This record gives sequence, C-alpha cells and structure tokens, in this order.
Amino acid sequence: MMNDGFTFNTVGLLTRDNRAAVDFYTKTFGFTIDWDGVQPDVHLRLGDRSIDLFPCDAFERLVSRKLDFPGGLNGSMMLGFEVPSYADVVKGYRHALECGGVSILPPTAQPWGQRTCYVAGPGGNLIEIGSFND
Repeated sequence: MMNDGFTFNTVGLLTRDNRAAVDFYTKTFGFTIDWDGVQPDVHLRLGDRSIDLFPCDAFERLVSRKLDFPGGLNGSMMLGFEVPSYADVVKGYRHALECGGVSILPPTAQPWGQRTCYVAGPGGNLIEIGSFND
C-alpha cells in the first residue's frame, strides 16, 4: 500500500447554504469556526477533528463542471459522533432536533450493543449520535 506522506485530516461537505450549516453544526455539536461570513470555504473544528463546508455552486465554478448534488436526504455519506452514555444519545438527539435537525431514527438499542440515533442536518447530510456505554 502506498502512503507517500498522506495524512487524513478532514471531511468536506458541499452545502447549499453555508450560513445554515454553520449555525446548525456550531449550535448542535459545539464546533468552532474562523469564518468571515463571506469566503466560500468554512473550516469547523471540534477537538482534533474538522469539517470543511463549501457551497455546491462555488465548487461547480471551481472545477468548471456541472455536478449532480443530492437533494432531500443525502444517503451518500454520514457523520458520526460518539457520546459518553446512552442517556447522552437521547440528549444529543433532542438537542439536534431543537437546532433544526430532522429525525431519521430516534435513539434505538442496536443488537451489537450500541444505542444510536440518526438525524439529518442542513442539506440532508446524515448524522449518527451513538454510544456503547449504558
């Protein structure tokens, strides 16, 4: 396997509305940003992880191609967040809904020992909140 210095550092989400996405991810999960509200690229940090946001239309201009972006619920990727306990899954789920998330699956005990829930954020991106600790 060839690595040649590659280091994985971020996940990028293409958005239809950066401001709505910034509001959702900062309020729901506590991401921090350094964004002037004008530039198309937004870098959100949470601990040692990050998400970059970039508008769909600006990306099309960047690559000089028309691309097909999903509408509604985006089933092509998912962001996963681990919380300390089962009770925190419920709290995180409720908080995500209060911040504008859309319920996909309420907190549910899975057969592999995890309690998990799914919400959709702005643009329909899927988000998992889960814990293996009762």
